Amino acid sequence: MTEDTTPTPVAPSPTTPAKRAHMKRQFAFVLIFGFLLALAALFAIVFGFEAKHENVIFPGVSVNGTDLSGLTVGQAVVKLNASLTYPKQGQIFFSDGDSRWAFNPAQLGYTFEPIGAVEQAYRVGRGQGWLADLSGQFLAMKSGVNIDPSVVYDQREAHAVLQEIARQIDQPVIEAAIILEGTQVQVSAGQVGRRVNIPATLKKLEPYFLTQISGTIPLVIEETAPVIMDVQVTADLAQSILSQDFTIQPADPNFGAGPWVIKAQDLASLLQLERITNGETAGYQLSLNRQSLLNYLGSIAPSLRVEPVNARMFFNDERREIELVQNAVIGKALDLERSVDQIIDQLQAGQHEATLVMRDVDPAVKDDTTAASLGITELIYEGHSYYYGSSADRIQNIRTAAASFYGVMVAPGEVFSMAKYLTDISLENGYAEAIIIVGDQSVRGVGGGVCQVSTTLFRTAFFAGFPIVERYPHAYRVSYYEQDANGWVNTNLAGLDATVYVPVVDFKFRNDTPYWILMETYATDYSLTWKFYSTSDGRSVDWNTTGVTNVTPPPEPIYREDPTLPTGTIKQVDWAVNGASVSVQRNVYKDGSLYFTDYIHTTYVPWPDGYNYGPGTDIGDR
Repeated sequence: MTEDTTPTPVAPSPTTPAKRAHMKRQFAFVLIFGFLLALAALFAIVFGFEAKHENVIFPGVSVNGTDLSGLTVGQAVVKLNASLTYPKQGQIFFSDGDSRWAFNPAQLGYTFEPIGAVEQAYRVGRGQGWLADLSGQFLAMKSGVNIDPSVVYDQREAHAVLQEIARQIDQPVIEAAIILEGTQVQVSAGQVGRRVNIPATLKKLEPYFLTQISGTIPLVIEETAPVIMDVQVTADLAQSILSQDFTIQPADPNFGAGPWVIKAQDLASLLQLERITNGETAGYQLSLNRQSLLNYLGSIAPSLRVEPVNARMFFNDERREIELVQNAVIGKALDLERSVDQIIDQLQAGQHEATLVMRDVDPAVKDDTTAASLGITELIYEGHSYYYGSSADRIQNIRTAAASFYGVMVAPGEVFSMAKYLTDISLENGYAEAIIIVGDQSVRGVGGGVCQVSTTLFRTAFFAGFPIVERYPHAYRVSYYEQDANGWVNTNLAGLDATVYVPVVDFKFRNDTPYWILMETYATDYSLTWKFYSTSDGRSVDWNTTGVTNVTPPPEPIYREDPTLPTGTIKQVDWAVNGASVSVQRNVYKDGSLYFTDYIHTTYVPWPDGYNYGPGTDIGDR
């Protein structure tokens, strides 16, 4: 049998209620006594801790990571100053390309305020109440308390630093330019404008101060490119243009005028640099002073002008329409504007020569012009003169000269000039030699008798009522100009002659009507008829003459030696004529009312007999 070793339970001794109450009182006493004992110990420790740190910073308190535990305020300031090296030892670099400027934060206005931070550290665990102070002290010891020092940042100092840098960097925008000095061309290069954006750069500085780190800050530079940066191509063109003279060629080399050369030094004074803009780009374009060039071309324009020639017509009395006699001729004139454009274009292309541009000039009367468009509807006057007894040579000259005016038109308001239409008086143009007045004698010369034509036109314009603009009488009375239709001398016609001697002496009248005048001339062996076709404006003429007055006898005969005559020959070449004066008054009416009055005053000199004799001829007492 196995021995049973299990202990036999002992029954607890019974506890009385009184005993239990006594035990509870004992436990409460011990508990209270222990608590008071612990509390006293705690107070002893706290008072001892605070007494120990009465004038020092509590443990666990730091500023900017520097532990200031157990230090007085003064000691803490010294230690903190030693540890806050960033304002003096930090480095901030401003850069612009390869250029760098170095500063410490203090130079840029960045510093700490250590005393305030230390005072704040000293106040940790103090002055907030007993429980709050204990809590602060406990927190500092357990987790630590770090205080950021106060920062002083005077941005004005950083701004002043950047202003000084900007003075070294900033540069104005300069556009490229071309300078012309005589025939020499100089170039001024363009420059990009640069400006330090100080506010933007200061903004980039802030993160470095916030984190108290060193580094390089690229300056914020604003660049402004000039509108015109490079003008070298234009300058080269200018130099090329001024390297030699500029030649202006006529449009037709066979015309005879030109070429014209503008010397390089003169070209330089005309050359202009014109600023042009194409979208966002700009540059310079070479040109000439347009107005000066227009003035220059205007001076040569007359030598190039070919006047248009109106068609010549005759009036068909049956059809009451004008019909072509001679074709119109298109004229030519210098086109100033297009010629200037051509010269400028050639210059801008680097050329040294340009050709002038001509334009057509239409005549007023073309081949298809109608009578109605010109206001030609009827014969308004027909004038006549007679020259019975004229030589064949004189008659030939009258016919030739009169033909110069057949079919000629006179525009409204135009002053008609005989010299403009009279063909050159030469043998080649069909004229013959006949007696003409030269100076104080009558001699044989080409064109004698042409004054019969001018006299006929004068009388036609006079009696048709048109204003006479220019008229010259003959030096002495000529019987041909006073003949009537029967060949008799009519002294009432004295003073109604007109002479022409192109280009010195001319006959002119004005067409003062709103209608064109068509002239027709018809010459026979003894008379010349001149017709004016137009539209009558209701004018009529009456006139009166003083007749021949102040008659003076001719002087003694004049003898002149003529080497073409043989010895012993005497030939009469002039016949004596009395001198005289004649005044003619004309009244021109329009629709019955006086339109104007004019006077024709003529003084004829007395003219002697004239004789030519051969060399060696004895003229005796003649």
